[in-house]
Amino acid sequence: MRLLILLAALALAACSQTPVSSPKTTLDSLGKITDLRSGESLSPDQLLARLAAQPRVIVGEKHDNPYHHQIELWLVQNLPQQRPQGSVLMEMINPNQQDKVNQVKQWLQGDPSVRDGRVAELIGWQSGWKWSLYGDVVMAAMRAPYPLWSANLDRDEIMAFYQQPSFPQGQLSVRPVVQKALEETIRTSHGGKIEPQQLHAMLAIQQQRDRRMAERLLAAPTPALLIAGGYHAAKSVGVPLHVQDLQPAALPTVLMLAEPGVQVDKQVADYLWITPAVK
Repeated sequence: MRLLILLAALALAACSQTPVSSPKTTLDSLGKITDLRSGESLSPDQLLARLAAQPRVIVGEKHDNPYHHQIELWLVQNLPQQRPQGSVLMEMINPNQQDKVNQVKQWLQGDPSVRDGRVAELIGWQSGWKWSLYGDVVMAAMRAPYPLWSANLDRDEIMAFYQQPSFPQGQLSVRPVVQKALEETIRTSHGGKIEPQQLHAMLAIQQQRDRRMAERLLAAPTPALLIAGGYHAAKSVGVPLHVQDLQPAALPTVLMLAEPGVQVDKQVADYLWITPAVK
C-alpha cells in the first residue's frame, strides 16, 4: 500500500490539483511576457511569431493554473495559423493510451457530433489530470489533423524504476549538480520527509520521464510542441538537457508559464510568461 501511495503521488509529478473553474481572460491581460535572453517585453503575437519559427517548443506549466491551459489552448489553435503544425505531445498522455488516441483522433477528422466527455472516456483520459483543466486543449489537438503523441512513462515502467532505480546515460542530464537540484525539489514537495531510498527511486523516475519526453520530442514530426510540467521543461534540469545528450543540434525552445514570485532566468527558459496566480 505504501508503494502504491508513493506511485500515485509520483504519477502526478508532485502536482496535486484542486478543481477550479477556468477563468476566461484576454491574453493581453494575462500578465507579462519576457524574452529572457534579451530582456525584451513581448506581446502575445510577438511571442507567437517567435515560437512559430522554432522546430521544437516546450511549454512548461503549473498543472493546476487554468490561465496556463488557456495559453496552451491559444498556442495549439494559433501556431498552425503561422505555419503547418507537425505534432503536439503531452506529458498527460501515457504510451498505453496512444492507440486509443490515434483511433479516436482519426474518427474525429470526420467531425462527428460527440461530447468532449465521451472523447475523454474513449481515450482513457486519466482522472488525475482534471479534464476541466485539460479538456479544451486536448480536444483542440484531437480535432486537428496533426498527430497527438504521448510523452510519459506507463505505470508498469514507473513501478519497475521504483523497485530497481536506474538512470539514463548522458553527459549533461545526469551531472551531480542536476540530480542534486532535482532531489531538493522532490524533498521539498514531500515536506522534507522522505527516506533516502525513496528519494533515490523518485529521482530515477523523474529523470527517466525527462528522457522519455526528450526521445518522443526528437522523434515527433516537426514543428513539435510539448506540453509538460515546469520542472520537466526547465533547461537547467529537465528535458532540454536530455535532448542535448541525445541530439545536441536539436535544442528546443522553452516557454515557461509561471506565477508571480517564481524565479526564472535564461538558464531555465528562453521565454517567461508570468500569469496571475490561482488560489
